[in-house]
Amino acid sequence: MKIVIITGSSRGLGASTALKCAERGMGVIVTYNANPERAGEVVDTIIAQGGKAVALKLDVADSSTFDEFRKTVSSKLESIWERQTFDYLVNNAGYGLYNPISTVTHEQFDGLFNVHLKGPFFLTQTLLPLMEDGGHVINLTSATSRVATAGVAPYAAFKGGLEVLTRYMAKEFGERRIRANSIAPGAIRTELGGGLNDEFEALLAGQTALGRVGEPEEVGGVIASLLSDENRWINAQNIEVAGGYII
Repeated sequence: MKIVIITGSSRGLGASTALKCAERGMGVIVTYNANPERAGEVVDTIIAQGGKAVALKLDVADSSTFDEFRKTVSSKLESIWERQTFDYLVNNAGYGLYNPISTVTHEQFDGLFNVHLKGPFFLTQTLLPLMEDGGHVINLTSATSRVATAGVAPYAAFKGGLEVLTRYMAKEFGERRIRANSIAPGAIRTELGGGLNDEFEALLAGQTALGRVGEPEEVGGVIASLLSDENRWINAQNIEVAGGYII
């Protein structure tokens, strides 16, 4: 059984990815920061469907906790899967902030940086010794790194940095046959940034070739598929999953 760690998987894209990976027979380590109840619901759903999963607390913004998280992962791998390694890491955890550049504070900037770029960098570094050769890292980026959208400059800048980092991961991890790719969602119906009201959803749908916003499972399914061996020759790519957003 392949095992995947998905950060920020108590809800939204992360939860959908966890469920899609479990459907493909993977063991899932769900991580949450502030919502253990919803993470537990994801785990319970996977177990009810015959899979194996566990929920672990992880604050991606605080890299000083990563060594302790690695120890916890090691313990759970042994106790649940009787393994010492895992196979896949999905750096999904994140949050949105909508402010024009002129009003962004140092605290807001640093918070976004820690979660969207520093966190994935050092979490991947910390967990790499536990990753099986031939594994896979997937980083969640964003269509906002391609299309400039007023009000999300720091978020988009760090997602753009994560896209570049993905290619460097592919380059440096290649000798261990570890792939690295990124997925860039477009407008998706999640709670990110407070979710979508009817007016905003209509605006985004009108900017998308398929005429609607996406659903979390449509991104989660792509991630689960990309992790599989059938897509093993895809490497160092940023794949936009956006229904044709502003093309």
